[in-house]
Amino acid sequence: MKRLLEVQKEIGTLSKSAKNPFFKSQYLDLTTLIEHVTPLLNAQGLVLLQPLSGDAVTSAIVDGETGDTIASSTLTLPNITDPQKLGSAITYFRRYTLKSLLAIAEVDDDGNLASKVSAEDKIKACKTLKELQTVYTSLSKADQLKHVALKDELKLKLK
Repeated sequence: MKRLLEVQKEIGTLSKSAKNPFFKSQYLDLTTLIEHVTPLLNAQGLVLLQPLSGDAVTSAIVDGETGDTIASSTLTLPNITDPQKLGSAITYFRRYTLKSLLAIAEVDDDGNLASKVSAEDKIKACKTLKELQTVYTSLSKADQLKHVALKDELKLKLK
């Protein structure tokens, strides 16, 4: 574990260099991640393996001399039959098992997007005019412009 600790000390901050146009976000892509950590692992006599086994993706750090597994992280793949979607899932799982295994911190964009309440939902949840005013004025100017009709419609209902 001491060698793995040395690798973790050297990892540093990795920047999100890839763009996801669908979610308009950036992420740390698998190629950049592997290019960064592999030399650090190899310098400590450690090897990164990411085999597919059955319906699972594993990232494993293996001692280059003994072949002993130092640490590993596994995720089970979803049941996907489309080869392109399966390839994307494998890449995604390889990235996340490796990040998990080496405790690489990254802002949780996916989690934040999934748990964020939309401006529309905030407006629709209003039960009083005062609450509507508070919610609407707390929105960004862009969201206010986007949802002005919804606000006005709800305002008439709440009167």
